[in-house]
Amino acid sequence: MKVEHLFQTPLLKEASILAGRNGQDRHITNVSMMDAPDIGDYLNEHDLLVTTAYHFKDNPAMLTDLIQHMSDKGCAGIGIKTKRFLHEVPEEAAALADELDFPIIDLPAHISLSTIAAHLLSSMLDTRTSELQKAISAHQTFTLHIISGKDLQSLIVSVAATVNQPVFMLDHHARLIASSEPMPDVIDSFTTLYKRNYLFFLENTTHTTFSLLASPYTQITLFPIYTHESTCSYLAVAGKTDSFSSELVLTMEQAANVIAFERLKENALKQHQQKARNEFFINYLEGAFTTKEEIINRAKEFNLPNEEKYICVVGKVDRQEKWKSFTQSQLETSAVFDFIQGELSGFPFPPHLFIKGEMLIILLQADEHTGEAVSAITSVLKSLQAETKSYFQRTISFGISNITHQFLDVDTAFREARDALQTGQLSGVLESVQAYQTKDVAELLRVIPVEDLKEFYIHTMQQLGQAGNDDPTLLYTLAVYLETHCHISETAKRLYVHRNTVIYRLEKCEELIGKSLKDPEITLRLRLALRIRASLSMVD
Repeated sequence: MKVEHLFQTPLLKEASILAGRNGQDRHITNVSMMDAPDIGDYLNEHDLLVTTAYHFKDNPAMLTDLIQHMSDKGCAGIGIKTKRFLHEVPEEAAALADELDFPIIDLPAHISLSTIAAHLLSSMLDTRTSELQKAISAHQTFTLHIISGKDLQSLIVSVAATVNQPVFMLDHHARLIASSEPMPDVIDSFTTLYKRNYLFFLENTTHTTFSLLASPYTQITLFPIYTHESTCSYLAVAGKTDSFSSELVLTMEQAANVIAFERLKENALKQHQQKARNEFFINYLEGAFTTKEEIINRAKEFNLPNEEKYICVVGKVDRQEKWKSFTQSQLETSAVFDFIQGELSGFPFPPHLFIKGEMLIILLQADEHTGEAVSAITSVLKSLQAETKSYFQRTISFGISNITHQFLDVDTAFREARDALQTGQLSGVLESVQAYQTKDVAELLRVIPVEDLKEFYIHTMQQLGQAGNDDPTLLYTLAVYLETHCHISETAKRLYVHRNTVIYRLEKCEELIGKSLKDPEITLRLRLALRIRASLSMVD
């Protein structure tokens, strides 16, 4: 109880406050009686001391010292039977009490101190019992609410109705889960506080009350919800009162407990479902299914119809801090993936998330407009990268596949997205978003070892490719001849020479190569050999 409530008890209606009137909001949790001058050393925070002041009748200065000592300890106040020995409170003691907002109460002389102490303790016990009974009732009500199958949104509305204040709930990343009424400014403020790591003070606390600047609510009381997560979720009351009663605090604590168990249950179910999804997708990618029909039927179980079109996105946390342990790295990666899973609603297409080792796979049901789809997806991925960096101080890169026209082709889309991701990472750029592009001949040649390319060139060109015999005129004539699809007249026209000159040069090429230029297989190899020659810059 508070000091102000003391005067509302039947036994102490005749009591009055003599000094420290502004301290009547101090809490009383225990009542002590004075039996020695050094009683101050044995008092605790929120203690109310009742006394006859017998020890101060000849030395009023001792009362001033006791008031200072009790105020420093955070005691609730002092009740004195002034009419027994003291007759009046010394001016110095009253002035100090007013200065410290420390209540001095005049107790009725005809009531014994033991009766007063017993009465106040009994009254506090009755109040506490009533609060606990209401808390138990609230816990039962909230539990039945969840057991009946209602969601967290309706539970938050019920809690708000119980405490008669707006209530909202945030997850462990300060994202809104449910709210009894719209309050976007408040939610945005909490998101900012979370990003700046300003909510750390909630650790190991039951609740915390504070104010937000530029908020229509002058007071926010935040209750942490501890679950399986490394950081807590939050249940908050937004009100315009200066303080909340113990009854409201207990009610909110019960609501937080019920929500914690519900979140644990939801997480267990989510992890089970995600594990099943991951196993299916990994088995599909590794070719564990024997028939197309089996793949199609299993995919339907996870709401992945074969006739839909898909785009695959593969993400991976960039490795920057090599000094971190493998375990720490895995924990950070899991935290990033968990955060991204909560942001999937931001994609323009229905998303499906899978995890394969250190890779995050997002499968999106897309439409025909590949270019527009990739642009929209890239925009969301860029936003996710910025959020990830802000929340975790880590960077993540993504690869995006081409569009596929059925689920059976998603394995190809996965490889494309993975290759695009690797291309971006090989470039050395952090936070890359790379869309897959089909490799042209030059790109394909770059992935083949140089020695193998040289060997193919020499073997194909024979004497024409050997040092001293690689006549630029012959090679140029051969290249133009192949580019004109083996038309002699068109070749002569482009070279500004007579057709007989072209025929002579081509015959010379056949002689050096040892193969006929009329063989399509030979002309294909020659075209490839000339492309290799250009890529290696073997001859100017």
